[in-house]
Amino acid sequence: MIKKGILLMAIALFLGGCKAKRSTTQANRYKMVSSIRTVDATTKEAKEDGLYPLPEDTGVFYRFPIHSAEEYIETFAEIAQMEMKAFGIPASITLAQGLLESGYGMGALALKTNNHFGIKCHTGWTGDYDFHDDDEKGECFRKYNHPMYSFRDHSLFLTSRSRYAGLFELPNTDYQRWAVGLKEAGYATDRHYPKKLIALIERHQLYRFDGKPLKPNYRTATTSNTYPTAIYVVKRGDTLYSISRRYLVSVEELMQLNQMKSSTLSIGQQLTVKSDKINK
Repeated sequence: MIKKGILLMAIALFLGGCKAKRSTTQANRYKMVSSIRTVDATTKEAKEDGLYPLPEDTGVFYRFPIHSAEEYIETFAEIAQMEMKAFGIPASITLAQGLLESGYGMGALALKTNNHFGIKCHTGWTGDYDFHDDDEKGECFRKYNHPMYSFRDHSLFLTSRSRYAGLFELPNTDYQRWAVGLKEAGYATDRHYPKKLIALIERHQLYRFDGKPLKPNYRTATTSNTYPTAIYVVKRGDTLYSISRRYLVSVEELMQLNQMKSSTLSIGQQLTVKSDKINK
């Protein structure tokens, strides 16, 4: 009886500890989300360039509790604007794609993977993934621990593929041509895809988020030789995405710095990188 009592007490303590840990983790998640809207001295430069710090990836799956299109827009509009500022994709397009592909954040794929843009695994994807029925049964889709990573990966996906390059010659305010261009470049197989995006943008007036970026993008206004650089030699398994994360720059900036027209890399290739942004 004594041993049984001790065992029950141990189980109770363990469960209590797990509950407290879950509560702390949940509190930290909300703290991470709110911190994206807070500018402090250590991240001011990054946020001026639009490259706000993503929430810490603790390995715990998390999603926002979204219940309507309006709530989705309210939650992610600022993030879409920051992505526009950093990568040049109209915030209206990002939001419309997110609304459509994720089912307003309530679709089956979004709920189980935080994948708000229907991005499939594709060759070279080394992150987490899950399977979902789409054009074919059981297709592989990228999975993210936090929705913010889905928004960032959407930007990197478009800026690192040459077939979308023509889109970035269009004004941020020309959402109609962006919508058509995405379909023509192969983002979706649905022939009505542009009309659906445009309808969402106009129904919810998402174009209001395109006209006024939060601040000028000083990165593109300054010369590229105002910072120290170093040479990085490409190794097996490297991608532009992994190198950009290591040196804390965007894929677009890395390509511009090296005058690259394609995201293809070869082993032994030398890339110029910003030596003051090494992720130690």
